[in-house]
Amino acid sequence: MKPIQRSLDYVSRYGMSNPIFLAPMAGACPAKLSAEVANAGGAGSCGALLMSPSQIEAWAADFRAASDGAFQFNLWVPDADPIRDPDHEAKVREYLCTWGSDVPADAGDAKPLDFAEQCAAIIATKPPIFSSVMGLFPPNIAADLKASGIDWLASVTSVDEARQAEAAGADAILVQGMEAGGHRAYFDPIDANDRLIGLVSLLPAVIDAVKLPVIAAGGISDGRGVAAALCLGASAVAIGTGFLRTPEAGIPSAWADGIGASTPEDTIISKIFSGRLGRSLATDYARAATSVDAPNPAPYPVQRGLTQTMRTDGAKQNELARIQAWAGQSSGLAKAEPAGALLKSIWQDATSLLD
Repeated sequence: MKPIQRSLDYVSRYGMSNPIFLAPMAGACPAKLSAEVANAGGAGSCGALLMSPSQIEAWAADFRAASDGAFQFNLWVPDADPIRDPDHEAKVREYLCTWGSDVPADAGDAKPLDFAEQCAAIIATKPPIFSSVMGLFPPNIAADLKASGIDWLASVTSVDEARQAEAAGADAILVQGMEAGGHRAYFDPIDANDRLIGLVSLLPAVIDAVKLPVIAAGGISDGRGVAAALCLGASAVAIGTGFLRTPEAGIPSAWADGIGASTPEDTIISKIFSGRLGRSLATDYARAATSVDAPNPAPYPVQRGLTQTMRTDGAKQNELARIQAWAGQSSGLAKAEPAGALLKSIWQDATSLLD
């Protein structure tokens, strides 16, 4: 079957007219952006990691008020409780204070929201898709999704993880190449540095290993990337950084400008923002905090709590050096255009190449 037909056959189940998903990006997926993507024939998304049940319900209501298209919610599968080291955390706090923001002594105590309550709220909104990242949904959540008619999209970073997801009952697999911006989707934090596999290598290997539809993510920001992923066997693609410069994304202009001016070598993978491995622009803070002179990051979510003040102040003051400026290796391809028009242009370019 030709790539275009295969992809359109898959996404037709969601009422989509093109196989482009907005990647879920916690804190950067406002309902307005998702609605514009969905209204242009793609699928919106909401990274709900930092959202309470009431915020989840409000996001779904806002999206549905603006679009009757497809969308997904996404949640992290919780890690085990971190091992705390007060002396080391004090060193991290002292270092972060040199970046212009006082760090409260209890900043590292912040805990993630209740996963079970978040899942219940998401399932109650009945999205077409509920995606997992950083692991697999437990059997009770998987069963609730089946009972509710919600498709489970499992994010993976290796062939082994894809096989685990298929065995656990996922309906589709999202393959995240190491080019992707934001957090790495790996299941086991210990394996993270050893699983930096590029999409061109990982995608066909996963497609050969499982029988489920596969969505490609990582380094895709234009029609060329979409066409390449579909030719490699993907049924759809997910684009994250490629939509961050759109007006609907609403990110600080310093971050958007940094994305637009970047080249692939201008990004860096580190744990300096949250304690979990992620790819960002190589800002002044990112370069300094990954140097031998800086203390190692605390574990997730302690590091996230410790950097919260710096990140918040950086966004408010539009200072790129202190912003959590997630960005993929193809971020320089992102365009500052309205999201709906951008999606249509990307798909038109892809179909021209595939035809």
